[in-house]
Amino acid sequence: MKILVTGGAGFIGSNFVYLLLEERPEWKIICVDALTYAANIHTLNDAFKSPNFVFYKEDIRNREGISAIFEKERPDVVVNFAAESHVDRSIENPAIFLETNIIGTAVLMDACRKYGIQRFHQVGTDEVYGDLPLDRPDLFFHEDTPIHTSSPYSTSKASADLLVQAYHRTYGLPVTISRCSNNYGPYQFPEKLIPLMINNASQNKPLPVYGEGLNVRDWLYVKDHCYGILAVLEKGRVGEVYNLGGHNEKANIEIVKIILSELGKPESLITFVTDRKGHDQRYAIDPGKAMAELGWAPTTMFKDGIKLTIQWYREHMDWMAECTSGGYMKYYEEMYGNR
Repeated sequence: MKILVTGGAGFIGSNFVYLLLEERPEWKIICVDALTYAANIHTLNDAFKSPNFVFYKEDIRNREGISAIFEKERPDVVVNFAAESHVDRSIENPAIFLETNIIGTAVLMDACRKYGIQRFHQVGTDEVYGDLPLDRPDLFFHEDTPIHTSSPYSTSKASADLLVQAYHRTYGLPVTISRCSNNYGPYQFPEKLIPLMINNASQNKPLPVYGEGLNVRDWLYVKDHCYGILAVLEKGRVGEVYNLGGHNEKANIEIVKIILSELGKPESLITFVTDRKGHDQRYAIDPGKAMAELGWAPTTMFKDGIKLTIQWYREHMDWMAECTSGGYMKYYEEMYGNR
């Protein structure tokens, strides 16, 4: 089996690469990443030690470059993690999200059509469903929940999902889509909530929390998510969407306080800032379809996963420091400095 993994130097993509090396060591992994600000080539240092791993620095929007990789490697399966994914950045600059998340996905699928693949898998997000009210804990996202996006980011991901389904119906491309809840764990770029709070708290810096921190997210440990994607590839039905959720709902402020407690830091570090535009209230996934059809279920409870995550970042502060240098810090100041 030859599997092409786009966005493999990013957060979830790199964790998926390491899962494949562990669980499917006989597979050849073709990793493609443009190495934008949120990716780190050093994340893949251990992967480069495997003779079954090869890396290409390429942007999925580059039709000629992607075609050349397909021509050389002839992958059997493609898993598309490559995406611009930060909501705040999409509000500031929507264009790059439309280009990468929609056009880039189309470029990949055109290459799949040309060279023939057994499966194209699109890694999606629960944000395409919009949000749920805080006072209705009985409501959950299902695969047939209507798409109702709130941000340029979620709109670009929803557009990509619809395009994937259109390529299946129009061209017969064998596709699957997974939509996950918020991921956390090793190698997540520190603009996202959990690594940002760990990094700031470790340095006794203020912890910026939107609004009153009451927005609720369902949290999925990244390795559980990766097992879910593997299950979709091997057991999922072509043309189907599978929701992968963690059943770990937490308000943002609760998570921040857990991190502070684990690090032995005072809650006085919390700084409430102006809320995000169009901020979704609650995300909650029902993963029943994946559990019934694929035999998959998340196994990491948040109370355990957050300890593992904090421990990992504390042991890899050099990786964190590398990520937070230069351009990222300039962006950070622009986003939070005047709030």
